Amino acid sequence: MLFDTHTHLDAPQFDEDREDIIQRAIEAGVTRMINIGFNRETIPTTMKLAETYDFIHAAVGWHPVDAITMQEGDLEWIASLCKHEKVVAIGEIGLDYHWDTSPKEVQHRVLRQQIALARELNMPIVIHNRDAHEDIVRILREEKAGEVGGVMHSFSGSWETAKMCLDLGFHLSFGGPVTFKNAKQPKEVLAKVPMDRFFLETDSPYLTPHPYRGKRNETAHVRLVAEAAAEIKGISVEEIAAITTKNAMERFGIR
Repeated sequence: MLFDTHTHLDAPQFDEDREDIIQRAIEAGVTRMINIGFNRETIPTTMKLAETYDFIHAAVGWHPVDAITMQEGDLEWIASLCKHEKVVAIGEIGLDYHWDTSPKEVQHRVLRQQIALARELNMPIVIHNRDAHEDIVRILREEKAGEVGGVMHSFSGSWETAKMCLDLGFHLSFGGPVTFKNAKQPKEVLAKVPMDRFFLETDSPYLTPHPYRGKRNETAHVRLVAEAAAEIKGISVEEIAAITTKNAMERFGIR
C-alpha cells in the first residue's frame, strides 16, 4: 500500500510505454499516485490521467520555471479545475533559483498569487524549492500559507529549514535522494522528521533512486524509497508504506 505523492506520468519520456509503467507501479504495490500538472501543457494531460484512472489524483499549478509564461486568465483556470473531485492540491508552485528562465520577482509574484488562491479555496499546496530556502520560508510566512499547509516536495534543505517548514504546518516529502550513499543531509532530516509529517515520492521520470540512478525513474521505484526510509526510521517497509499512505490520504483529503 504505497503512495507516490509526486509523479509526472504524462511526461514525454513515458509516451512509448505509459501503460506498462502504470502496471508496474500497481504490481509494486502502489495504490495511489498524484500526478502534477505544472504549466499550460501538462495541466490538461494531468487531468486526463486523473479522469482515466481511479487511483491517480491531480495537483495543478504553475511551476516557478514557467512563471514567466503565466497569462491573464490562467489563475482562474486553475481555480476552476480545483472544483474537480480528483484535484487534491495546487502545485507544484514555488521558487527555482537554479534554472535562469523566470526572473525572481516574477516567480515571487506568481507564487504569492497561487498561495492566495489556495487560501481562498482552502486547498493544500505542493511547494517546489530549488536553491531558495530563505525566500521560500519568508514568503510562506508572509502569505500565511500555514492556513492551508501542504508539502515541501522532494525536500532538500537542512534540519533547521525543515523545522521552520514543519512549524508552518507543512509535511516533507522524500524521494530518490534518500537512497543515495552520499546524500547525508536528506537522510539526517528524514531521521528526525516526526512519523506523521512525511510522505514518499518519485518525481518520476526524474531523481531516480539507487541502484537505477542515471536511468529513467518510474512510480514503481517508490518502493525503493520506502525501503530506504524504513532503514532510516528503523521500522519495516510495510509500516513505512502504511504510515506514509495514511499521512498523504489525510493531508490531501483522499478517501
